[in-house]
Amino acid sequence: MANLWVKKSLASLMEQASDSEKGLKRTLGAWNLVALGIGAIIGAGLFVRTASAAAQAAGPSVTLSFIVGAIGCAFAGLCYAEFASKIPIAGSAYTYAYATMGEIVAWIIGWALIMEYALGAATVSIAWSEYLNKLLGNAIPFEWCHSPMEGGIINAPALIILLALTLLLIRGTEESATVNAVIVAIKVAIVLIFIVVGFQFIDPANHLPYFIPENTPPVLDPKTGKVLIDYAPFFKHGYGGVVGGAAIVFFAFIGFDAVSTAAQEAKNPARDMPIGILGSLAVCTVLYILFAHVLTGVANWSEFADPTKGREASVAYAITAHMPGYGWLATAVTVAILAGFSSVILVMLMGQSRVFYSMSQDGLLPKAFSELHPRFRTPFKSNWILFVFVGLFAALVPGSVAGDLTSFGTLLAFVLVSLGVLIMRKGETAGEAANAVGFRTPLVPLVPILGAIVCLGMIVAIDLTTLASAFIWMIIGLVVYFTYSQKNSKLQS
Repeated sequence: MANLWVKKSLASLMEQASDSEKGLKRTLGAWNLVALGIGAIIGAGLFVRTASAAAQAAGPSVTLSFIVGAIGCAFAGLCYAEFASKIPIAGSAYTYAYATMGEIVAWIIGWALIMEYALGAATVSIAWSEYLNKLLGNAIPFEWCHSPMEGGIINAPALIILLALTLLLIRGTEESATVNAVIVAIKVAIVLIFIVVGFQFIDPANHLPYFIPENTPPVLDPKTGKVLIDYAPFFKHGYGGVVGGAAIVFFAFIGFDAVSTAAQEAKNPARDMPIGILGSLAVCTVLYILFAHVLTGVANWSEFADPTKGREASVAYAITAHMPGYGWLATAVTVAILAGFSSVILVMLMGQSRVFYSMSQDGLLPKAFSELHPRFRTPFKSNWILFVFVGLFAALVPGSVAGDLTSFGTLLAFVLVSLGVLIMRKGETAGEAANAVGFRTPLVPLVPILGAIVCLGMIVAIDLTTLASAFIWMIIGLVVYFTYSQKNSKLQS
């Protein structure tokens, strides 16, 4: 009879990690990994979610929302850092769950990560297409940059960017990391310019009151009179709004965990993986807090809630309306968003292919997902299969369909990785603990418990429609597991 809770031994994982001749090529250093993390983290989330969280829940206290989100990520990041340095295998949370909680939990995490990486890449590529058309003054015909469900033929720009980045990933991880580093330099430079220039235009009155008052009237659609934003619920005002805002801006932190998917390609994973994970998270958190402070100081948060003002292109609106003489910066922000989108798609596609690589090696997915290119030693078949899957979604389906599923998949992974550290530590002998090599999460069990609690809290704050969609997706995953994966699992045979 099959054992749903069978675990993959640490010894077999380490043997797999040491197989550098047949496995993935180790080419990434610490700074490559930091850049990879920043590349995945800073995307549209910073430019779009900051104003969205301020308008819908937190007001000027969105800076505190970023801190709450960062704390939750820091707890999880410390746990990821320990796993990535001790188990330097592609697959991230999937692999860690397999070693600590068993096959069924590992499968659930692997399936959930598709929501973060594959659906995330598709959604971001659709947004990339939209912003490219804006930058070109809507020069691309409507039917060629919208899905059939929106009245178009195909979203060609989304397909083109996915193809270009897929070819780059097949060419090699080192080359992909180099291109990513250039993109990261461009977008971070533009973020810093906005922060420095914007400081001169901050109006202190915009930061008062710091929290959205409980009696704030709802925002109505001027055409239909329908309520767009209701500030009465607990997570929409005051201190509760800070938590509600954290659930919104959490999307902007997604990505640092993608660094752990590249553990099998790090030159010195025991040292470099913690630097890559925690370093990228630290850099982005500081930039986020400064960015949020400047944005809500330049324009009043209520303007971002007003459908006739800055609700859509919030940062560009703030620059145009409140920073005279800096119209060029609004265009630069669009360039930064495009750059951010590009690096996020790159790292998401890379992360998903590495998760599939590990799942395939374990027999839970077909062998094609783990076959490496004879010259470049990249999982090229997995990359092509992903391009078809993600490309079909991006070319034919509106971006709104994915919703916040990416946040759910990530938060679930964070919760289980935090719990995984507790289980791994409990199973350690005194000798193993004393001779442990690599990064160790401090203040165990406090840090993992807090990581799980904070991330569970943010899952609770996600809207019910998204949670229902995620539940349906997980049911589909269980059907796949019991009809295919369990029968082909190498540990079950």
